[in-house]
Amino acid sequence: MKRFKGQFMGGILALAGAVLAACASAPAGLEPAALTAPAAEARPAFSAEGIAALEARMASYVDGGTVKGIATRLIQDGEIISDFRHGIRRQADGAPVEEDTIWRIYSMSKPVTGVGLMILWEEGKFQLDDPITKYFPEFEGLQVFKGMDAEGKPILAPVSRPPTVQELMSHTAGFGYGLAPGNYVDDRFRELEVFQSPDADEMIRRVATIPLKHEPGVTWDYSISVDIQGALIERLSGQTLGEFLQARVFAPLGMTDTAFFVPDEKYDRFSDVWGPNPETGELVPLPMPGFQYRKDTIAFEGGGHGLVGTLGDYARFTDMLAKGGTLDGVQVLKPETVQLMATNFLPEGVFIGHNGTTTDPNAGGGFGLDFAVILNDGEAYPKGAFMWGGAAGTWFWVDPVNKISFVGMIQVFGGSLDRSMRTESAELVYDALQETK
Repeated sequence: MKRFKGQFMGGILALAGAVLAACASAPAGLEPAALTAPAAEARPAFSAEGIAALEARMASYVDGGTVKGIATRLIQDGEIISDFRHGIRRQADGAPVEEDTIWRIYSMSKPVTGVGLMILWEEGKFQLDDPITKYFPEFEGLQVFKGMDAEGKPILAPVSRPPTVQELMSHTAGFGYGLAPGNYVDDRFRELEVFQSPDADEMIRRVATIPLKHEPGVTWDYSISVDIQGALIERLSGQTLGEFLQARVFAPLGMTDTAFFVPDEKYDRFSDVWGPNPETGELVPLPMPGFQYRKDTIAFEGGGHGLVGTLGDYARFTDMLAKGGTLDGVQVLKPETVQLMATNFLPEGVFIGHNGTTTDPNAGGGFGLDFAVILNDGEAYPKGAFMWGGAAGTWFWVDPVNKISFVGMIQVFGGSLDRSMRTESAELVYDALQETK
């Protein structure tokens, strides 16, 4: 049985600090990764024993107290291979995780926003190498942070050039995020309460007053750039982000429960989100307003962090990607556009270092347009797979060669969360995958 060697610590760094405080063309010479699937008669199959092992391991995270509830779905070429649920969605009455449970997906909103933006790219509304100042004059005159002087004041310099839309989508534009207290740029995000902005335009105005952390195009640094992409969708389409995504992504794909808030009539289906009790370490529900996703608790519709939805909804989204942009006869993106999004755009020698809570400079992952990209066959994921995840522990990956997609949903907030289920789920999926003879 084939096992992929090496390891990629795929994951996300999402809006933990902000939420808790509130409660074109590819680069020259770069070719998109192939999305060609094996011939139908040679399609690998999954062993029943391997799928049973996968589901048993996912259940063990509930039984062992790591999470309160979990739901996962494995799809190959449109066929559901495993659809697993275990544990509870609500502490008060022990209501179980159900097929229609609604989850906070946090930074798994980012690929959805990216797909929405690439719909407009296909329509010729912008080019990837356009400077963002073409659409956001607020960003004229950006400065970049160079350090602190002897008196403890920031040293700022004019930015060498404006970031491009492609750099927004690959987190190489140089923006901060507000997630690293003690860093001047991130501290300014908190001081200006960027994520409490009443609308996207005000969010842009506040961000425009904050210097960049890096010159554009130099390095990968997880940032507010996808919220800026959401604002770009609004300016290009004339719709709110929620209206656009509903019309162009959610409705076409049948994602009936994905939105920026949970309506009253669906609220019984909404999962609690848990965090560790600081004294006992036991998982307890987190009641702060920022976790409630009521309509009146939402500021602006954040393209980088704001969506909720069901496992089934998101699995339809990832299945569409695995099939090259089309699901059930409905084309959301062209195959070559999905290829482009799954192409590494990072400068030579630059890699992703985040696994969600810590930094590993040897992680070796690339980054495309709102997806992490696997550059080499690894212990967990094959070369060409692409993925992302969310701050409450949700995760997914897409393997376009085998037309596989996997989505996992949990709801635990906090840096102490054991996220090994992400790579373990992938290892077990590929352990279960048998080459058809």
